[in-house]
Amino acid sequence: MTGELSSARLRLVPVTVSDAGEMVHVLSGAALYAFTGGSPPGLDELRARYARQAGGRSPDGREEWRNWILRREPGGEAIGYVQATITSAGRRAEIAWVVGLDWQGRGFATEAARALVTWLDARGTTVVQAHIRTGHAASAAVARRAGLRPAGTFQAGEQLWVRHRPGGPRD
Repeated sequence: MTGELSSARLRLVPVTVSDAGEMVHVLSGAALYAFTGGSPPGLDELRARYARQAGGRSPDGREEWRNWILRREPGGEAIGYVQATITSAGRRAEIAWVVGLDWQGRGFATEAARALVTWLDARGTTVVQAHIRTGHAASAAVARRAGLRPAGTFQAGEQLWVRHRPGGPRD
């Protein structure tokens, strides 16, 4: 099981099913889905999702799933989440982040993404990537601040952003 991570203003706490009640509010803003599509999840949907994610692996065992709730310090209020899907024997990770509308524009997504990239570096992950919807300037800024760069690859309206660990092999 992955433990907590921390940054200057956040504790990143491994997701549990019991987080669903609080996260329904955090993820309730329809504008959060403007770039990704979909709609805010209901409580039952979120409980089922967190139950799967908390298991730490895809059903076929080929992917390692790491998911954290972002908790603001002091106080522990949930404000969003970060996640990493780890493949290739731990060498590659796809990351994502979401911060609720009430907490956007304060640098929390950047802070959380940097903490996640630092954790991935420490465990030996050589390639960190994210797919960002074309035109989503806020997510592109988070990716850039976390050390990722556009790879020039586009697929289904998303651009691939990549970071190769300094000194690590290019995968």
